Amino acid sequence: MSSRGALSPAPSVERRILPIRSQRVMLDADLAALYGVSTRVLNQAVKRNPERFPEDFMFRLTVAEKAEVITNCDHLRPLRFSPALPYAFTEHGATMLASVLNTPIAVQASVQVVRAFVRLREVLGAHKDLARKLEEIEKKYDAQFKIVFDTIRALMTTPDKAPRSIGFRVEEAAAAYGRRRRPQRRPLRPLGGEGGDEGEGIVGAPLAAPVLKTVCGARPHRFHLRRT
Repeated sequence: MSSRGALSPAPSVERRILPIRSQRVMLDADLAALYGVSTRVLNQAVKRNPERFPEDFMFRLTVAEKAEVITNCDHLRPLRFSPALPYAFTEHGATMLASVLNTPIAVQASVQVVRAFVRLREVLGAHKDLARKLEEIEKKYDAQFKIVFDTIRALMTTPDKAPRSIGFRVEEAAAAYGRRRRPQRRPLRPLGGEGGDEGEGIVGAPLAAPVLKTVCGARPHRFHLRRT
């Protein structure tokens, strides 16, 4: 088999499958390279058999979709120099295209294309199954640890009434603090005033004889002082 008719390995075919409009498709340029024809010949075969390519088999990209695939796929960069909008083929459309071309290379290549689509479905299905199992484990985990989470929330809640302190508590009566008034001293009066009567003070009030009181033993003794 010539190099032109050599089939590409399956992994390279899988890399040519693109997600567009929630579908897995291959562009006409990639299918033409796999089937051993030019893109122009491929599109002419499609135009000659429009009844074999309904909308769920094939659709044409918009300008925005074309710009997006050119940006994300390096091998599609040459499409930016073409004014035409590429066609996208689903798995059924790629198989139908091989039968329309009816060349040995196209027939053999279509087998690899179908296998690539099938393998991609299996991989995506495995991912969905894994995601479903993880979701089930997460729900089961939440149910098992609900009591733990509730206990932690209860411990984190601030109590309404503060707990009483443990130990002895001494209550001291409040002391009345203030300035202490000093007792006023009464003015001393002399025993006799100058020019006054006997026993009169400065203001003329009579003074009683002073009494000295001492304590000797149990009985007090009084001594009267007389003025000489």
